[in-house]
Amino acid sequence: MPLPPLVLALLDALEEPALLVSGERTQAANAAARVLLGRGLVDQDVRFAIRQPHALDAIRHGRAGRFEVVGIGGVDRSFEVVITELGDGLLLVRLVDRSARRAAERAQVDFVANASHELRTPLAAVLGFSETLTDEAPLAEGIRRRFGQQIHSQATRMMVIIRDLMSLSRIEADRFSVPGHSVALEEIAREAVSAAAPLADSRSCTIEFDPGEASALVRGDAPQLRQMLDNLLGNAVRYGCAGTGGRIRVALSSEGEWHRLGVRDWGEGVDARHLPRLTERFFRVDAARSRDGGGTGLGLAIVAQIVERHRGLLQIRSTPGEGTEVEVRLPRA
Repeated sequence: MPLPPLVLALLDALEEPALLVSGERTQAANAAARVLLGRGLVDQDVRFAIRQPHALDAIRHGRAGRFEVVGIGGVDRSFEVVITELGDGLLLVRLVDRSARRAAERAQVDFVANASHELRTPLAAVLGFSETLTDEAPLAEGIRRRFGQQIHSQATRMMVIIRDLMSLSRIEADRFSVPGHSVALEEIAREAVSAAAPLADSRSCTIEFDPGEASALVRGDAPQLRQMLDNLLGNAVRYGCAGTGGRIRVALSSEGEWHRLGVRDWGEGVDARHLPRLTERFFRVDAARSRDGGGTGLGLAIVAQIVERHRGLLQIRSTPGEGTEVEVRLPRA
């Protein structure tokens, strides 16, 4: 029996893939279902579209239900099959894409695991050294002092990681709140360059600042923009100042509705295959080198979140042996 045109129109109006099933045969499929599952669905056994055993059992017995299905349209894609009774033996079968939610859940699990690992390493060192110091056996003054310094160093590292985690959490909580203040980007850049100068000097590196021709006013959160610049300059000094005579260039410019901030170094650079992952939390191209330099693996993740909150654009360009340039574009105030 043909389905009424209105029913077919309503089915096609659904954005998610949807089927109308009677018995064990597909009576109709909307455009989204045909794209996902193929065009030859109508008048075919429903098993051409749905293969999950529990969902098939519910369809055969005309029962409503919800079932998780993985692998439709791609190995990593996850769908929830939602079966609704419409009467007269007709079922509406919808496939609700849950891939984004599952990916977010996996990212959260990975984040907790990575954070735990990053904190566990210095904590183990603190426990080990402190246990030795509390031992009743006599300990030479030099060894005692060295152990104390290690405890202080590892505790400081844990504090830096916790600080960055809290900062990232605060920025994410505010990401839907667009900053409303007019901020002078040149002033913030000068402060950040001045603050980074001692670290650069300790690595025989110089920081050049080009403020551009015009004053760069953006709608922003001044402390967050300062944190963004501090992180970019910290990374540039740690990884871009190899040997004596290294230099970093910070430049402001304007183009159309955007103000551009560029931080350029002439260090070792990063291989192209790593660039898409540089803003992931705790990702490091060289984990040992990053820890030795005091990095937590959260700096660029924080930068990315700050740029997103300011409705800006972030671009990272790097060539091994030639250095790295990070460009941030922020809308004019």
